[in-house]
Amino acid sequence: MSRLHKSYVYALLAVFFWSTIPTAFKISLRELDVLPMLTIASLTSATVLLVIIIAGNKTHLLVMNSARELISSALLGLINPALYYIILLNAYKLLPAQIAQPLNMIWPIILVFLSVPLLKQKIKARSYVALLISFAGVYVISSQGNLFSRGQADIKGVLLATGSSVFWALYFILNVRDKRDEAVKLFLNFLFGSLYLVIALLFSHKWQITGPAVKGMTAAIYVGVFEMGIAFLFWLKALQTAETSDRISNLVYLAPFLSLVFIHFILHEPVYYTTPAGLVLIIAGIWLQNRRTATV
Repeated sequence: MSRLHKSYVYALLAVFFWSTIPTAFKISLRELDVLPMLTIASLTSATVLLVIIIAGNKTHLLVMNSARELISSALLGLINPALYYIILLNAYKLLPAQIAQPLNMIWPIILVFLSVPLLKQKIKARSYVALLISFAGVYVISSQGNLFSRGQADIKGVLLATGSSVFWALYFILNVRDKRDEAVKLFLNFLFGSLYLVIALLFSHKWQITGPAVKGMTAAIYVGVFEMGIAFLFWLKALQTAETSDRISNLVYLAPFLSLVFIHFILHEPVYYTTPAGLVLIIAGIWLQNRRTATV
């Protein structure tokens, strides 16, 4: 198998697993509250990432972290998985999966605007157009099949889903500045994040699970293994194997459309016509922004 074919296989595996995550979120949240669900997923992810580090003979990199780098990991772990997923999962509790998942996708546009104060970058007019297009997609998706009727989606859920993108964009900017090995960085982030979540769980007394929650716990472990662990490894391998990352990176936009298939047939949500229409608008805004960046 050629390097090109390998890169596509790795990328498509990552996209496949990411596309199943909205369904796993909803299945888990039917039986578990946000904190216990996220704590299980985060601890699982940390374990998977540690196994990946051991398998890759990178354990020596863990003891090479300076105090400053550990503080950086502690901050990043607070942002992701702790704050980011708490906000996002609360959105999933309030909204159908097909609404919550695409609303979170506007983070590349938010990233550009956060780059102004954090990276001292300038914004051109096309970025504002891209933002308007993507937010038009947010409106269309939020209408839940009633495009010209107000108040269809839970406004709190919409604000949480879109607001979570701010935390992911912030995490992305701070993480890019960190030049350590990706698996090591992610493991330490999830290790600190898991610590915060366990403490929050103990103080909130939400660790007590009433009734059987086999499906909920299984889905939470699935999220930890695949979205936060193995899918990341596949995506990283795809980017490392590819001759250029452009074509591979575009494959990530298949995930939200593929996720609609799982949402419909497993969760039995009727897919509103406004969901794929809004997704097209959001992706069009992101494409316009990326095109601008590529031509600078």
